[in-house]
Amino acid sequence: MADNMEKDPDERISGDDPITGAQASYLNTLAEQAHEPDPTDRELTKAKASELIDELRKKAGLAK
Repeated sequence: MADNMEKDPDERISGDDPITGAQASYLNTLAEQAHEPDPTDRELTKAKASELIDELRKKAGLAK
């Protein structure tokens, strides 16, 4: 029986893939809360979006 918790490496998502809709929406919300320009008007990768989310969470006072 195959382990469903482990993905085939060919199925893994790359950080170089385009930003997801959920990331774009969250970035937009965080940018508003941090009084920053919307970062989703430029092309972002999933990895860069994740970094921006962390940065904006800090600026918005939401990071621990």
